[in-house]
Amino acid sequence: MQAKAVTVGIPVRDLERAVAWYRSALELGEPNLRPMDGLAEFNLGPFWLQLALAPELAGIAGISVNISVDDATAEHRRFTEMGLQVTPVQRFEGVVEFFELIDLDGNAIGFVTELG
Repeated sequence: MQAKAVTVGIPVRDLERAVAWYRSALELGEPNLRPMDGLAEFNLGPFWLQLALAPELAGIAGISVNISVDDATAEHRRFTEMGLQVTPVQRFEGVVEFFELIDLDGNAIGFVTELG
């Protein structure tokens, strides 16, 4: 099997608040698709980010989303300056720098930079 695209689904309590939050945090435009009530989708190039209205699932551990970036420390600084909740940057010398951004519903989105 060869995947043509990847969609990462994140359950949220309030879709419009989540759309606004993700647009601001990730510097996105309007969602590319709203295929049905309760869904908003952003085309992020290598994958799609789908926000789904599912209050009963929002913030529950088990969602794993890691986004590779050129400079995790710079992204961490930017999020911190925006007043967003982030975990400390972890550096695994010669391997990766990693931290998590916590959204409004307690979902953790990992940001990673490969070192070496």
